[in-house]
Amino acid sequence: MDNLTHSLAGAVLGQMGLKKKTGLGMATLIIAANIPDIDALATLLGGHQHLAIRRGITHGPLAVLVLPVLLTGIMIAFDRWQARRGKRPPDRLSLRKGWLLALAYIGTLSHPALDYLNNYGIRLLEPFSDRWVYGDTLFIIDVWVWAALGIALWLSIWRERSGRDDWRLPAIAAFAIVLAYIGANGLISNRAEHLTSQQVAEVRGQPAELVVANNLPITFWARDMHWRGQGEIGSGYFTLFGGEDVVTLNDDTRPDGMAEIDWSTVSADNPDARAYLFWARMPFVERREGRVLLRDQRFTFDGIGDRFTVDVTVPE
Repeated sequence: MDNLTHSLAGAVLGQMGLKKKTGLGMATLIIAANIPDIDALATLLGGHQHLAIRRGITHGPLAVLVLPVLLTGIMIAFDRWQARRGKRPPDRLSLRKGWLLALAYIGTLSHPALDYLNNYGIRLLEPFSDRWVYGDTLFIIDVWVWAALGIALWLSIWRERSGRDDWRLPAIAAFAIVLAYIGANGLISNRAEHLTSQQVAEVRGQPAELVVANNLPITFWARDMHWRGQGEIGSGYFTLFGGEDVVTLNDDTRPDGMAEIDWSTVSADNPDARAYLFWARMPFVERREGRVLLRDQRFTFDGIGDRFTVDVTVPE
């Protein structure tokens, strides 16, 4: 998910009461909720090589064990540094190291849990396994999650500053609502993928090898569908409110073009292509104005498609 969502999640966890367990509790939760994204530095490599690095080792079990310990040490050092300079806020709670470490773990664990929910992918077991896993449940930027967490955070802070004893309730309610929302979206995606698989089998006479429900940014009740099988790709559309609980397949079935190219040779000469193939879940070839483009069915929508496209030189 985007970093605003991660930050809101950390803050709402704090407003549920966890921030009162120790000094710097809220800051620790918010930082921890974002800290696995230190792998974003890989974008400095340029091109698409970051695709083979992002959402890997910093999101895996070793990082989840180590990063909270490092963060706890940094927060303790920061508190002592402020105290030495006489800058430590007098109303800050005393640091309770055990709770500080616990909050660092809670915040850090929230990050891969949220990242798993979209269809970009995450390698949850890196470095023990480089297998990508996908939740296909939420769009990477979900405005409804923003709204639920943001409103609850504002209301909880307002109640707390007003001296009300029930200031935790909005955050707790938002946490429950978001969990229910995630569960409902998971059921919608599963239904959409099952129906698409059935539709493809009926139309083509053979089932698809892979069906993916692409979540949409606002219309959480709908999905852009993508399927592939036997060297062909296609798409469709699903909505809960379309009159019938069915998938509409688009008239765009075509070869994926992957078998036409010797990718071992291309990958040896093109690090971007090599990284892209490692990351891609639904790769296909598009020929456009004399160019040979490597693309992924998940990321072909307007405004972002070309960011996930690699030019390849095909040996003659």
